[in-house]
Amino acid sequence: MARAFKVVIGAIGAVVIALAIWPESQMYFGRWTALSTRALAFVGWALLITSLIWLLIAQAQMGASWRIGIDDKRRTELVQHGLFTLSRNPIFLAMRINLGGLFLVFPSAITSTLLVAGEILMQVQVRLEEKHLTNLHGHVYDTYRAKVRRWL
Repeated sequence: MARAFKVVIGAIGAVVIALAIWPESQMYFGRWTALSTRALAFVGWALLITSLIWLLIAQAQMGASWRIGIDDKRRTELVQHGLFTLSRNPIFLAMRINLGGLFLVFPSAITSTLLVAGEILMQVQVRLEEKHLTNLHGHVYDTYRAKVRRWL
């Protein structure tokens, strides 16, 4: 999973850099002109900005419990405050919204592929993390899971 995430994140970075440096590169990414409207691009930018703010807040609220991936060697506290009262996975939710925003700003075969690949990876990773958190926190996590939805 970690390698797959690195590949997708690297591809996202490469696409964003290419578009920032050379906007005409869109035509090589299989641009979907039917979806290239100002209204959708505006919605996409709003999603990108909102997801970035949401992500930063969620990471700050995780505090010392923040980590990348599953760490079986280090016990962390279960975060149940702030954005974690709305979503059990606010960071992954922000990443999902971010990929959707990127697609709306630059609708293309490449960004849709990254959106689908990211979605599949995050769905799998979330389920792995939920199993880990159940093993780590037991009944406390089960109670939290019953109160707070996975996404929103």
